[in-house]
Amino acid sequence: MKKFTTLTAVAAPIAIDNMDTDQLMPKQFLRGIDKSGLDKGLLFNRRFNPDGSVKSDFVLNKPGFEKTQILCAGPNFGCGSSREHAVWGLMQYGIRAIIAPGFGEIFYSNCFNNGLLAAKVTEAVSREIFECLSDVHPVKLTIDIRKKEIRSCQGDVWTFAIAPRHQSMLINGLDMLETTLQQVDSIARFKMMHEERYPWMAQLPGQYRSQ
Repeated sequence: MKKFTTLTAVAAPIAIDNMDTDQLMPKQFLRGIDKSGLDKGLLFNRRFNPDGSVKSDFVLNKPGFEKTQILCAGPNFGCGSSREHAVWGLMQYGIRAIIAPGFGEIFYSNCFNNGLLAAKVTEAVSREIFECLSDVHPVKLTIDIRKKEIRSCQGDVWTFAIAPRHQSMLINGLDMLETTLQQVDSIARFKMMHEERYPWMAQLPGQYRSQ
């Protein structure tokens, strides 16, 4: 994955609680056999009317928000079904970071497995960031993953929570498998120790078979 350390970009406020993955990526966009075209399905029912025309009052459709890379969202963002397509669609659209006071558990893991930052903030910090942003005039935020900070152009500084493992994955551009492979020596040592201590669990050929 692409290394991700800092980002300065337009942040779009979407003050909606419990934004689930069905809203992020409606079911009709799950029919493909690959990941292509999911950017078109992202938030489809909020970006477009039933006749396919653009909803001009939705923040991502407003002038200046065409290159939005940061979403500031309400609590429990990405709840609902476990569809990874929601994360793929966000990234295809150009979103690199989501700031929210809480995330759906599976969605949260899917974000880091694909190089998308899910920055957890407190409810108080979330309110302050929303007050700083505008859904009419684009405002940029800067995110520093090493420092775990979010900064505004007015000089505000907020911190966000991120596990060391997830922080390392983003900074080094590693997915879950690549991160695990960095610990292959430790895994091998544990395996040897475990099999010596509990040989009946090792299932070695010709040993401890039931008669």
